[in-house]
Amino acid sequence: MKENVNIPISMDWTTQEIIDVTTFFQVVETAHGKAVPREDILGLYGKFKEIVPGKSEEKQMFRQFDEDAEVNCWKTVQAARKAEAGEKINMTGRSG
Repeated sequence: MKENVNIPISMDWTTQEIIDVTTFFQVVETAHGKAVPREDILGLYGKFKEIVPGKSEEKQMFRQFDEDAEVNCWKTVQAARKAEAGEKINMTGRSG
């Protein structure tokens, strides 16, 4: 993970939407260093999808953040989806 990562946002979003998207990306980044409850990841991803419903825009934002932060947003969400309730997600050491 790198310091001073640029988080992709849109100037068309409300302040709350910017906060929600930023929080989602921050929790993905955190999961690449320490364990995060799956419910946190999935809940924030749900808010992210309300703000960014389009798949192509999501992929573009994920790619931008992944490259800048040296993480993998999609693999983090997939790991959370596959995990059991109450499980924590730690992407440290996972390829991607």
